[in-house]
Parts: sequence; C-alpha cells; structure tokens
Amino acid sequence: GLTFNLKDDDPEDQDETVCNREEDCSINNNRRKTVSPAVGEHPLQYNYTLWYSRRTPSRPANTQSYEQNIRQIGTVASVEQFWKFYSHLVRPGDLTGHSDFHLFKEGIKPMWEDEANKNGGKWIIRLRKGLASRFWENIILAMLGEQFMVGEEICGVVVSIRFQEDILSIWNKTASDQVTTSRIRDTLRRVLNLPPNTIMEYKTHNDSLKDNSSFRNTKITL
Repeated sequence: GLTFNLKDDDPEDQDETVCNREEDCSINNNRRKTVSPAVGEHPLQYNYTLWYSRRTPSRPANTQSYEQNIRQIGTVASVEQFWKFYSHLVRPGDLTGHSDFHLFKEGIKPMWEDEANKNGGKWIIRLRKGLASRFWENIILAMLGEQFMVGEEICGVVVSIRFQEDILSIWNKTASDQVTTSRIRDTLRRVLNLPPNTIMEYKTHNDSLKDNSSFRNTKITL
C-alpha cells in the first residue's frame, strides 16, 4: 500500500495506509505537470487535489505541525480519473485514530490561511460513527457535479475521523455572503438527505484561527 510516513516519536502511532495499491494512488501525484482529462473522458469543471492528514491528539496543534502532517495524494481532472483513484482509496470509516481526508480545488491548500480560504468558513456536520464513508461519497459527488450552484464559492470538503464521532465539513470562500452559505446548507440537507435533527453549524476560518481549532466551541452531537 501507499504509506505516508506521518510518524512522530510516538511508538504507538502506527503509519496509516490510505491506498490499497501504490501505483494506483500515485497516478497523478506529479506536481510539475498539469493534470488533464484523457481523450474521451468527462472533464470536471475544476481539477481537484486530495490531501490526507493525521495527528496524534496528545500533541498541541499549530499551523506548523499541521503543515508537516498533511500530504498531497494526487489530483484528478475527469470523472473517470476520480473513480479510478477513489476506488483504490481506503474508505474514511476504515481509517483509524485522528485522520482527515481533504478534497480541494487544485491550487487551494486545505488551510485557513490560504488566500482562497482566509475570508471564508465552513459548514460542519457531526455524524455518529458508521456514517462517514457514505456521507463523504455523497458530498464529494455533489461538489464534483456542481450541485451547489454558488458560482466559484466552494473550496473543498473534509471528512474528519475522530474517536467519538466523525465530522464532515464543506469550505467556501466568503463567510459574509449569507445567500451563499444558506444555499450551501440547503443543498447539503438535500443531497445528504440529512435527518431533521442533524446539527449543522457554520464556523468562519477567522474564528478557527482565533481559537486554533476547527471544531472547538461548536456543538457536539446529541
């Protein structure tokens, strides 16, 4: 498998294997050349890059350690490239520990400080264990299929595997644009077919920077 060396000095923190076959998952991980659809493939409106990160929860999180713990896995430009790539990835529900997959438009780093993200924020959906893989697939397909109808506002989506719960989030560029954020929320409810009592919350990246946390000071699942 494709194993990323994300070890700290913690002996019990095992390396995570996120790809079932190395050659499949590294198909487009060539940062020098632009990825483009092959002849006959269905191009996506944007190229998307998948990132993976893992953290030992006992360590304090900061921007520098986050940058060290995030790895770019590859970029896709067509529907066919996406499915080929996705079929060899470990499902989020099978990841262990404190791990995240990030699927972002090419050129946007999944970091609050990135130029495309710094004035934005994200919708947060907290899921009980066992739902992450299905919801992750649905939110990706909605994003790749341009279901949100908010122009260029969508930056990317993240699934965060945690010990007690899993968290899905979708990032957009302009936190102050309430028409956009409301439309994203309503589209999420529809495409994910969320139960009526699902807690959804919006958090600006500015607030995340202030409390140095993606999810602190947001509600937890019932």
